[in-house]
Amino acid sequence: MTELITKNCWWPKVIKDVGKYIDIYNLYQRIKNRIEVLVGKLKLSKVPEKLWMHLTVNFITKLPLVAGKDVILVVCDRLFKITHVMATTEGISAEGLVRLFRNNIWKLYILLESMVLDRGPHFTAELTKELNKMLRFETKLFMLFHLQTDRQKE
Repeated sequence: MTELITKNCWWPKVIKDVGKYIDIYNLYQRIKNRIEVLVGKLKLSKVPEKLWMHLTVNFITKLPLVAGKDVILVVCDRLFKITHVMATTEGISAEGLVRLFRNNIWKLYILLESMVLDRGPHFTAELTKELNKMLRFETKLFMLFHLQTDRQKE
């Protein structure tokens, strides 16, 4: 390190000053507080055991308008990476997405166990609501200290 400094710069006691700086810097690096959280070990995703039980759903957007459609919906099985591709529009509602699933996925395969969707929590909540309505499931949300929902819970 001192060779690099003395090649371009020089002053009286340059080697002593550089050595002192390196020692102080080394000490500082060992005792300084770390702001960032240390990264832990990676957790592997659980490997699905059955075909078409765990899906990922992605929208490919900002495409040119063709036959009134400008978005591609890609539904991919997580086990074998088999995909179904459907054309739709940018402003598809949760009800429209549920219809697409009913007509293209659920009629071919059994009911899902999990689905990863690249939309926000509001869209996902609407999707779940529409799915429950289509499958005629009655949704009862339970809140703590509001026992009128289901007295058998307690």
